[in-house]
Amino acid sequence: MPLGVLGFTALTGIATASAQDGRQSAPGEFDFYVLSLSWSPSFCEAASERGSGGRSQAQCGGRPFSFVVHGLWPQYEHGFPEYCQRPSPRLDHRIMTSMLDVMPAPGLIYNEWDKHGTCSGLGARGYFETIRKARAAVKIPPEFLELADPKTIAPGDIEDAFIKVNPGLSNSAISVTCNRTRLSEVRICLSKDLQFRACEELDRRGCRRDQVTMPPMRGG
Repeated sequence: MPLGVLGFTALTGIATASAQDGRQSAPGEFDFYVLSLSWSPSFCEAASERGSGGRSQAQCGGRPFSFVVHGLWPQYEHGFPEYCQRPSPRLDHRIMTSMLDVMPAPGLIYNEWDKHGTCSGLGARGYFETIRKARAAVKIPPEFLELADPKTIAPGDIEDAFIKVNPGLSNSAISVTCNRTRLSEVRICLSKDLQFRACEELDRRGCRRDQVTMPPMRGG
């Protein structure tokens, strides 16, 4: 479902199958979070190539975004829960609009609540407040905040840049994902109280390319 940064990646968790745990998607019963930050220029270029740029206007047609929040995903040590309440409680429109500065795609926000937020054990307001706190806990390296020209970079160098500006973050707590050529996302593991923590399974599933491209921000 190509809504907002959902088009970035087919996977919205660490493992390829969900609920690989005896707790079987019980709300609030998980081990840690993954904060997924997607590189918005890559998403917008891919949307334009697919001819779906018009559906991505909220993210791609206004202000130039750098990293935006894809989601905050409850995880098991192996696998992840999803859709923990069916039907999910309806998300208040006012909560959705309050998040557009960090998650600039209405469809994405609704989907993240249904698929991941319902597994957090929190109400909608609490879940999205936690997303905002998680995002505030991670500093974006300054060289990525106003990228005016295309940048070719090793995934490991992206990780190192985040580690340099985030005390306590280690290589075992961060992973970079990519598509065929472009940077897709930076994923960071956080404890339930939003402290950096290791997650070896996430690290093993990172981008294996030697180099990736970071398209410039719109107008660059």
